[in-house]
Amino acid sequence: MRDPRGRLIAFEGTEGTGKSTQLRLVADALRRDGHRVRLTREPGGTPLGTEIRRLVMHADTDVPSPLTELLLYLADRAQHLDAVIRPALAAGELVLTDRFSVSTIAYQGYGRQLDLDTVIRLDTLVRGDVSADLTILLDSPVDIGLRRAHGDDRFHRADVAFHQRVRHGFLALAGQTPDRFHIVDVTRPCEDVTATIVSAIRSWLQTR
Repeated sequence: MRDPRGRLIAFEGTEGTGKSTQLRLVADALRRDGHRVRLTREPGGTPLGTEIRRLVMHADTDVPSPLTELLLYLADRAQHLDAVIRPALAAGELVLTDRFSVSTIAYQGYGRQLDLDTVIRLDTLVRGDVSADLTILLDSPVDIGLRRAHGDDRFHRADVAFHQRVRHGFLALAGQTPDRFHIVDVTRPCEDVTATIVSAIRSWLQTR
């Protein structure tokens, strides 16, 4: 019998690791397997979140401070959870999100160098009883990712040291709870990366 509880899988990674592309390709494969899949993203998974995304990522004047940036992301998450993620999980859907809590800790904690305990406490408060059941961490050296990256938001324009700190943060977090992460080398061809992720998720679902 199918477990009626949904699952939340977060796709995480630094700039240029192909999260959005892999999310769509993996979702297509899982739908062919018969799963009901919900695709979403942070920030911007709701109408309010779309406005927050614009404020955080595309502000050319009155740029948010690191703490303001953190609080805006958490406001997006609170709305996203209530409007999208919790209802989808309650309906038994497989939710794939382009970024979730690990990005907040990696970018605002490690990257912006806010106090890690504060970032984690605030994120935990906002998430409540929801956490990613599995995190797919798409990893590549920062220089390769930045060459591949598309877009011109504030994060793409940040210096290399910032992106190195973020990557270090992702890998450190994965090392703390390795049973909840699957790290994927994305320097390989796209189709190989997709096959690796799909295989990992299929194996993981069989144990749930």
